[in-house]
Amino acid sequence: MLSTDLGYAPQSYEVKGSARNPDTKCAANQMTGNQVTGYDAETGKAVALKLGVEPCFVTPSWSEVTAGGWSDRWDASWGSGAITADRMTRLYVTLPAYSTPNVVFVAANSPITSLPALDGKTVGACTGCTMEQYLRGTLVLPGVTTTLAFTPKIATYDNEVPGLKAVANGQIDAFLCSEPVGQGQIKAGLKLRELAPEAYQSYKTGYVDHASGLSSTAFVAAVDKAMADLHADGTMQALSTKFFGTDYAAAAAKFDMTALDQTVS
Repeated sequence: MLSTDLGYAPQSYEVKGSARNPDTKCAANQMTGNQVTGYDAETGKAVALKLGVEPCFVTPSWSEVTAGGWSDRWDASWGSGAITADRMTRLYVTLPAYSTPNVVFVAANSPITSLPALDGKTVGACTGCTMEQYLRGTLVLPGVTTTLAFTPKIATYDNEVPGLKAVANGQIDAFLCSEPVGQGQIKAGLKLRELAPEAYQSYKTGYVDHASGLSSTAFVAAVDKAMADLHADGTMQALSTKFFGTDYAAAAAKFDMTALDQTVS
């Protein structure tokens, strides 16, 4: 069973008009695989296919996912979550599905043209995401050095879409999110502009709960093997090109999991 966010295109979203698979073994309160799509959703489905199981989806909040303690309501999560030292205290991480630059977006007509110009400005981020931690100066990414070029006022949102809309509407000065999320909203019609350079790079992983009622050792190993195969056969690159228009998967395929010193039990 997998978690998903139906309002997070192009990473995950509902397939409008899709009928529930009549032959499914998914519970009545779960969505079947054909009802959800997007890069994260298709990643979960591709891993499930490799494991020989049916993907079923539930829709907890992102804060529930990153908090751990899932009570076995779902088994794994691909939600564009990054590998962070903090989350690894509660969640096992798997070989990343993709890697993206995290960048600041401002309104298309904003006079702001550089990151230092955001000093003292109101910058948004999704609540509990690495972007909020970055803005607060508390983010620790294994193997990645981050430096904050400005000191902002911080506004938080449940997810990126309302925050990006707030920028376009002039309610806040800027929003920090992964590049494909912001670019996806630009393609959807929001009048936004991306600032260079990127704030930091993050690796988007799958999560498995430390508190799972089942042993996670064999499961995480199988997921890692499935993800390695999906990178090797070009599936992840093809999905990235389909949903993002560019290859964000190649760098993730080279990530050194042994550097994390993760022990799964």
